[in-house]
Amino acid sequence: MIVDLPTIRAHQLAMTVMNTQSMVIVRLRCSDGIEGIGEATTIGGLSYGEESPESIKLNIDTYLAPALIGRDATNIHAAMAKLAYTARGNTFAKSALETALLDAQGKRLGVPVSTLLGGAVRDRLPVLWTLASGDTQRDIAEAESLLESRRHNTFKLKIGRRAVADDVAHVCAIKRALGDRARVTVDVNQAWNEAEAAGAIAQLEANGVDLIEQPLPRAHLAGMARLAARFVVPIMADEAVHSPEDALEIARLGAADVLALKIAKSGGLFGLVRTAAVGDAAGMALYGGTMLEGSVGSIASAHVFATLPRLAWGTELFGPLLLTDDIVVNRPEFRDFALTVPTTPGLGLELDDDKLKHYRRQGT
Repeated sequence: MIVDLPTIRAHQLAMTVMNTQSMVIVRLRCSDGIEGIGEATTIGGLSYGEESPESIKLNIDTYLAPALIGRDATNIHAAMAKLAYTARGNTFAKSALETALLDAQGKRLGVPVSTLLGGAVRDRLPVLWTLASGDTQRDIAEAESLLESRRHNTFKLKIGRRAVADDVAHVCAIKRALGDRARVTVDVNQAWNEAEAAGAIAQLEANGVDLIEQPLPRAHLAGMARLAARFVVPIMADEAVHSPEDALEIARLGAADVLALKIAKSGGLFGLVRTAAVGDAAGMALYGGTMLEGSVGSIASAHVFATLPRLAWGTELFGPLLLTDDIVVNRPEFRDFALTVPTTPGLGLELDDDKLKHYRRQGT
């Protein structure tokens, strides 16, 4: 089913402005009576990538779910191999199904999903907040409030919609206001060319900005490598990395200092672990990314991020906080700048059927 949840404010990115978030919620029922849940979420329909909520639901219903019927729900690798044979790509949809299989297996064995992945090495994950209203003074006030309440002390700024000079001035003003009390990073979402990026990053670096995310289009790895070699401030690859093969090529070219990992891009939690291992072995720092998922997708991500030996740049699993309401009974716990990773069986979440009914898109 597709559910549409309103956001607490307009959320501006380089490619779109969000006022609602649309999520595909998967409920996978096994022959032993156990139900697993998963989530597939993208940003702004098709504005971010090749999959949309509508195509995700259609492809699960038409191709992927039928391929799973009658298979052993306890053999997750075999089930996902069948999906890889059945359909190319569709990593968001496959991630939701793998999440549901893992949730069911965790419930079956009485262990959290992190245990199925080898075990958690941390029980809490640092979580940043994105300042994306587009208004400098409003963003500063929002950051001050979140610092005061000890909810976030790292802030990402979504830029790339406006003129480069305007975006740089906006970021630098916020960094000056926050000073050393908070990290400030920027996400360009592929919006700049190399010449624009070089001038902008020089100014951002001089003003103390801590990280530059995906300044160039994903295919421009040679340009990313030149920027990474030119500046001290770390350059992070996000849209440029979906697979272990991508991570290997980025490492070969020196095209990034940091890799952003997302279960949706990786086709699931096990795929993310493989990509993370390549990046870690190559000496790149790791960062736990988000597709602005709701609670189901964010907690699925939290379970796998909790198992990574190194996660130098923390996470951005703030998606549930961007929504005015939720579809789970108990919302994730955010406090002291971090998200608590559940230790109860499976994902550790229970769907709220009344909320699902209320927010479910008609006809889905």
